[in-house]
Amino acid sequence: MSEKSQDMKDLAARAIESDAVLAELVENLSGASRRIRQISAAVLAQVAKESPDRLIDYAGAVVDALNRPEAQTRWECLDVLTALVDRDSRVCDRAVSGAETALFDEESGPVRLAAMRFLCALGATTENRSEKVWPLVDEAIQCYHGDLEFQDMLVAVVDFSAGKLSPTVKSELAERMKFDAENSRGALKRRAAQIIENVS
Repeated sequence: MSEKSQDMKDLAARAIESDAVLAELVENLSGASRRIRQISAAVLAQVAKESPDRLIDYAGAVVDALNRPEAQTRWECLDVLTALVDRDSRVCDRAVSGAETALFDEESGPVRLAAMRFLCALGATTENRSEKVWPLVDEAIQCYHGDLEFQDMLVAVVDFSAGKLSPTVKSELAERMKFDAENSRGALKRRAAQIIENVS
């Protein structure tokens, strides 16, 4: 492990233990330094993996950070919000607009992928949410078919397809994946078939 990633892990461990350290990292998300915003967002994403409950009270600041110009801060914050979906989905609803912007970011594949993961996780929680995010998920499936991140995006869509989707979304998702299930090969074919099976 590199020294930098070990430092991040150490800082995340301190943030899990200390309210003051955690609050400072969250405050850094709105600071003037791009580098400090990125580092803080990366540490918070690590905290979210290990102890997501620690971040529930700060979800609003994380949603706000989706407006920062640099890609890394946005994708790390989307990862935090994805970890919070099953803990406080209502505050995550406020992130849909920022996630939509990130989903169609032409500059950054990791931002697009993080947005897809977030939207699929949120959309899987209720039928109403599935209908709200489905047009975005559907457009992304069409836009990024064949892109480098597409296979990872499909993993998120598989999880989405196993969620609480409305009958309309289930039907449209099955229709969207039908071509790949019938005509593709390898992982794409398997994932498309799995999605259709999940919504059948």
